[in-house]
Amino acid sequence: MSDRDDLDIRPITEDEIPHWLRAMATGFLQSEPFTEEVLAARAAAIVPERTLGAFDDGRCVATLRSFPQELTAVGGAVVPSDAVTNVTVSPTHRRRGLLTRMMGRDLAAAKERGDVVATLIAAEYRIYGRYGFGPGTTAAEWTIDVPRAGLDPRWAGPEDGGRIDLVDGAEVRKLGPELHERVRRATPGAVDRNDRWWQVNTGALRVWPQWKEPFYAVYRSAGGEVEGMVAYTADDKWGAAKQPLNTATVQWLIASEPAAERALWRFLCSVDWITTVKTGYRAPDDLLPLFLPDPRAAGITTQADWMWVRILDVVRAFEARTYTGAGRLVLEVVDAGGFAGGRYLLETDGDGSGVCTATSRDADLTLDVSDLGSLWLGDESAVRLVAAGRVVETRAGAARVADALLRSSRRPWCPDSF
Repeated sequence: MSDRDDLDIRPITEDEIPHWLRAMATGFLQSEPFTEEVLAARAAAIVPERTLGAFDDGRCVATLRSFPQELTAVGGAVVPSDAVTNVTVSPTHRRRGLLTRMMGRDLAAAKERGDVVATLIAAEYRIYGRYGFGPGTTAAEWTIDVPRAGLDPRWAGPEDGGRIDLVDGAEVRKLGPELHERVRRATPGAVDRNDRWWQVNTGALRVWPQWKEPFYAVYRSAGGEVEGMVAYTADDKWGAAKQPLNTATVQWLIASEPAAERALWRFLCSVDWITTVKTGYRAPDDLLPLFLPDPRAAGITTQADWMWVRILDVVRAFEARTYTGAGRLVLEVVDAGGFAGGRYLLETDGDGSGVCTATSRDADLTLDVSDLGSLWLGDESAVRLVAAGRVVETRAGAARVADALLRSSRRPWCPDSF
């Protein structure tokens, strides 16, 4: 094997896309053979100039790709984000600095483009903090024991005058984008979905060798407006004495109104033969348990970090979001990557907006840029990070001020993986 300095890290060419995809699949331990259809569908999403590979004697041994994304800040404004994905290093080339070089190159390009943040979904926790990323959202998954939930199995539909209809993938592609746009604008941590997302997630575009067509249901209000949508699959399992023990697994569920969300969960728990509902990844403060007569019937099976955030432009990031009161805070940001370090004054006047400027005033809090990413969307507590030794409080009470200004009333949530 070559020394690390001999390895060529660069954007790939069009001709190298199939080799890059196979290297990425190897890194993720995916051994299914690529059909020509799947290869073409995956290749269509790749922009070569934003797709990096590390090459050893012409063989791709590490991968990283990014794409443009819009991320919703607290308050509903969106900021341009560098979404990082498909990060792998082949097992033959680990611990040689390849990821560090690729990540540095991608983040430098994002900063040059004017992206405010970078985002990713971390497969492993301990990797990305050293590149300035911090957990910005958390995801939770519930498993509902339907017979225990206390719901009336004779349910005949929403009591509010709305209705639920089963639809096909084509109808989802028609109705879904406008609904999602309303939902993501009201959800800190949510990201945009392009037309490709809807094609992939309804099977119109096959990027996986195995595709199982979900069931789709749409909730319409009494006025006929689409306010909720769910995609789910079901297994076929029967117990002794021919008792149904089937599980419905939610692929995704979005709703612009609580009534729609409640009706869709109620619908899933009323489907004949379904005795268990797996919710998929939801917001950690999801309303689901409160919709059940017995909230204990919904047990948490997963709760973990989800989308990670890397601040690239402190001023624009903090001026994009809203705040819950008036206050002033000076942050000393330490950034080993060199993109966002410095001392910043955040001032809010109580009308929801804030002004962030570089300053020479004494710092109130000193923190790494990775912890800044965790605080920005309002999910993490500065008081908690001070107690953990992650943030240094240089002015007494500053952490409590930070929490009063930054925490969001509902926890941020990213409904998507990327």
